[in-house]
Amino acid sequence: MALDSTGRAHWEGDLFTGHGTASVDSGAFDPVQVDWKARAEDQGGKTNPEELIAAAHATCYSMAFSNILAKNETPPTSLDVSATITFVPGTGITTSRLTVTGVVPGIDEAKFLELAETAKDNCPVSKALTGNVELSVEATLAG
Repeated sequence: MALDSTGRAHWEGDLFTGHGTASVDSGAFDPVQVDWKARAEDQGGKTNPEELIAAAHATCYSMAFSNILAKNETPPTSLDVSATITFVPGTGITTSRLTVTGVVPGIDEAKFLELAETAKDNCPVSKALTGNVELSVEATLAG
């Protein structure tokens, strides 16, 4: 079964002096403020499209990696994932750098690193970015 997810934006004014909001139809969070300064200079308590993509990439990756680890018969106790998206004005999004620290009983570091790369290459958000954005993952096996 396919599931459609909808995000929305409202914008007022021009790119450099205007402002807006971003929201999701699920109601998972209240509308967030967006503007150019938050995108290219200083976030100052506002968000930007790249931060929202970073949150989506980190979430997607954690789900994909947990599934891959479970299929390896080494389900994780926990995975802490961050994604850092780089936006260059005039160029666009250039990189998404994933960082993961995992507590995974019964796995050695080499296999953990191998499966971390597999998850990077196969999570749906990574697949959407592939070919347009440089992707990387730094994985650390903890405890």
